Amino acid sequence: MAQPPASRYAHRNTIFLLSPARCGGERGMRLIEGTSASPLAQQLQTEQGVPLCDVFAFLSSLYFRGKLNYARAFARPPRALQGVFIITPGSGLVHEGTAVTAEELRRFAQVSVDHRNEHYVTPLLRDAQTLAERAGEDARFVLLGSIASGKYVEPLLQVLRERVLFPAEFVGRGDMSRGGLLLRAARDGAELGYVPVLGATRHGPRPEKLPRIPRRSTPP
Repeated sequence: MAQPPASRYAHRNTIFLLSPARCGGERGMRLIEGTSASPLAQQLQTEQGVPLCDVFAFLSSLYFRGKLNYARAFARPPRALQGVFIITPGSGLVHEGTAVTAEELRRFAQVSVDHRNEHYVTPLLRDAQTLAERAGEDARFVLLGSIASGKYVEPLLQVLRERVLFPAEFVGRGDMSRGGLLLRAARDGAELGYVPVLGATRHGPRPEKLPRIPRRSTPP
């Protein structure tokens, strides 16, 4: 697939929408139940909670860290709006720095992320509509998540239509490959090229593996 130049949209306001980490797996349940020895797990049990981005980075490791680092590096939100929002199971679009507790994470774990599930879709549609209105017509929304299924794409297209974009290099890549790609791009300050989801080829052959990131030498 031809890669469009990132500069094509360089002047546009850009808001990133990040797909969530899986909350109901073993790692997530250990956080919810407070059985993990991690300091993050202990803080999650308090009323203050933990920033959602930190929780999902813990659960998803490389993939979510790649999405978060990249979005922070290249977000260009309109004035008075944040530039990085996370799609959540049952709570719509939540700013990355919003604090969540173990009980809120438990509720996330109980909601199926499926575009046919109204408990997931209804809050997402509501928040996408609100965000679109506040951002204005010139803003674009870049989805950092799977575009191969309809679980994120279908609800967002209902509201945002051609304003939903995704990195063209995502096609054919798995989660770990996408995470590595995004980490490299953020590190190098090289924004990827985006294409509209609407009408795009969302499935393709698996690309070549990314080269390993060389380890930094330890100073003597």
